Amino acid sequence: MTGSVRPDEGLTGRYGLAPLGVAAAIFFIMGFVTWMNGPLISFVRVAFDLSDTSAFLVPMVFYFSYFLFSLPASFLARKLGLRTELSVSLLLCAAGVALFGQFIAMRLYGGALTGLLVMGAGLSLMQVVINPLVSLLGPSERASQRIAIMGVCNKCAGILAPIVLATLVMGDIGSISQRAQETIDPVARNALLTGFVHAIYAPYMTMAVVLLITAIGVAVCPLPDLQAPPIPGPLESSKRIFRPHLVAGIAVMFLYVGIEVMAGDAIGTYGQGFGLPLSQTRFFTSLTLAAMLGGYVTGFLIVPRFVTQERLMELACMMGGLLTTAAFLTHGYVSVLCVALLGAANAMLMPTIFPIAIRGAGLWTPLASALLVMAYSGGAIIPQIYVALKPVFGFQAMFALLVLPSYLALLLYARRYGQTGRLPLDQEP
Repeated sequence: MTGSVRPDEGLTGRYGLAPLGVAAAIFFIMGFVTWMNGPLISFVRVAFDLSDTSAFLVPMVFYFSYFLFSLPASFLARKLGLRTELSVSLLLCAAGVALFGQFIAMRLYGGALTGLLVMGAGLSLMQVVINPLVSLLGPSERASQRIAIMGVCNKCAGILAPIVLATLVMGDIGSISQRAQETIDPVARNALLTGFVHAIYAPYMTMAVVLLITAIGVAVCPLPDLQAPPIPGPLESSKRIFRPHLVAGIAVMFLYVGIEVMAGDAIGTYGQGFGLPLSQTRFFTSLTLAAMLGGYVTGFLIVPRFVTQERLMELACMMGGLLTTAAFLTHGYVSVLCVALLGAANAMLMPTIFPIAIRGAGLWTPLASALLVMAYSGGAIIPQIYVALKPVFGFQAMFALLVLPSYLALLLYARRYGQTGRLPLDQEP
């Protein structure tokens, strides 16, 4: 199903709300799976007695899988079709979740990372289709509202996931970590940590079953097959995909996902830099996601009634810069709160980057989407730079050195291509 949709046709136009509901359910699942990584960093650090660098292999492997698998996923999506592609992606996620739970329970860290890689492969395949689907499922000027709804579902799951993991699995992680350090007998220490990690098995296997059932449900759901409308004129005839707004969009998407992971997954490590206890820092990811939820709801309510989605992106970049500066100038819980509030600013960025970047891709939409999803590897690289250099510059200064320039780049992108994004297609330079 292709074709243009008039702005007065509502949120989803002639496609109705059913496809949006399916997409919302998928975004909830993606959020639950993805945002377990934050508390998992603390979990594996204790369970395997790891350094920060080794523990941060959790987000690195997970997000690097987007770089590895997104391009093949785009070609696979063209062959499988929408419903089959989403079902296969959910099956891959189920396999990855099951592998991760099994290997963690066996205390095989390398195997657990393999599970994360498989999980990321499934999510790569899923994101290649689901993001453009939501962007194109109705009037372009209401794309950020549809993505905001997806963000609400994603972040509700993200708030829930760390709480579930911390409560059902991690227990009193601070006490366990201290007891493990104080236990001299290697046999007793191994028994203590084995009991600790075994608690993760049942929740992850349950999640794998849920993903399997969802894959079957998606296979029978009717979903439209959408493509971005082509840009008429010389640009379309040249068949160029690497237009400036897409190339720049890939770069800023890399930075955006990096700072999103910094504010979400790395916030626990950031809080520990102030000496805050593990019993508290394991919940900090949920604070960031609660702020992101507030940002998505705000964006949904005010766009386009009071402000355009492109203008909101500019304001969010300014807000992110101010909060990052405040985090650097303050200490303890106040600084952590500033980092958590970055979630609100970040939530107002993603709904605009994707629609601008894929604009006019036409038949190249799956490939453009894959390239943008590959840029999610920023979530692998930027946090690793942080943990590698924070001993040199200090954890607060290193955080600011990475995040502030990223918000500046995002602001420049919004001002350059957000303006052209509001022009008619045939007037784009």
